[in-house]
Amino acid sequence: MAPATDRAGVPVLLVEDDASMAKLVRHLLELDGYQRIRHVYTGEQAVAAAPEAEIILLDHQLPDIRGIDLLPRLLGRADPPSVIMVTAHGSESLAATALRLGAEDYLTKDHNLPELLPRILERVRRNRALRWSLAEAEQELVRTERLAAIGEMNVTLHHELNNPLMAAMAEVELLLSDGSLPAAYREGLETTRTAHSRMATTLRRSASLRQAEPLSYGPGLKMIDLSPPTEQPAQPFRGRALVFHPDQRVARVLTLLLRNAGFTVERPLSIAELQRAAEAIGVTLVATSNGGGAALVLGGFLPAPERGYTLLALGAEDEVRARAAGADHIIGIPFDPATVVDDVLSAIAQRRQP
Repeated sequence: MAPATDRAGVPVLLVEDDASMAKLVRHLLELDGYQRIRHVYTGEQAVAAAPEAEIILLDHQLPDIRGIDLLPRLLGRADPPSVIMVTAHGSESLAATALRLGAEDYLTKDHNLPELLPRILERVRRNRALRWSLAEAEQELVRTERLAAIGEMNVTLHHELNNPLMAAMAEVELLLSDGSLPAAYREGLETTRTAHSRMATTLRRSASLRQAEPLSYGPGLKMIDLSPPTEQPAQPFRGRALVFHPDQRVARVLTLLLRNAGFTVERPLSIAELQRAAEAIGVTLVATSNGGGAALVLGGFLPAPERGYTLLALGAEDEVRARAAGADHIIGIPFDPATVVDDVLSAIAQRRQP
């Protein structure tokens, strides 16, 4: 299931046996825009409520179990929540153990809690969205490779079957054109004509296959769905985009999102390759890593003084230097997959304004 796209829709489970602390944390969550908040007091209650939560704020000292011992049970399902450990008496050892067991982060109940909690929650929320989008990108890659293999098979089928089928259909038509053909033979040929027509239609559909969704054919068996495709509204063509970032996860997710928005996306393998590709006609968007050491900005990319593309800096390490170097828009990492395309389109629109 896709994670919620905004804070109001994110289900948060607060596991805290201290009513006063729970009231404070709930207040902080509500101030930050979270609305789906559930509070439980014990570990057993947490296990029962965990399947409905995306983020769990887990107290370490509970009446029936330690939070650190509860982590494996909370994270043991196929689509686990993100768990943030919260404790009154923190230690480096406890923090390290919690992270090793799968916790996303660690918070101490002290004066820094009101400041740190919203920041950590936002990072965890974005990381969940980014991981889900990465999984989607990987599935899209598998679908693309599978479709390519099916395309190769279709070429073979058309080469081996289409010509013989057309010849057989022509022979049937010639026989049916004979007015002296007995009625019994004509009925059989009409059945053969219908079967040939069905085979030809299936071959045509397989040639134009744009998806490879399986259907259940029998116990343990699947078949490709060759029913007529449902027409989808076409995305407007938004031009050519270049995406470069050393973190391949970030590059893959942004590539998938931009393609779905109507861009033709290329991923240069180096800054030098990105520099050359950006000089081509038709480039409307360049997204490059922001950083590269004290002596570099934008990863070393140098935008042309006169350019038709919008330049995005991926990473908010030094926004002032990035904008001074020519960046039109800064996208923090991790970005929010639910909003990043709207941010990109807005930046493009702003740059095109006179």
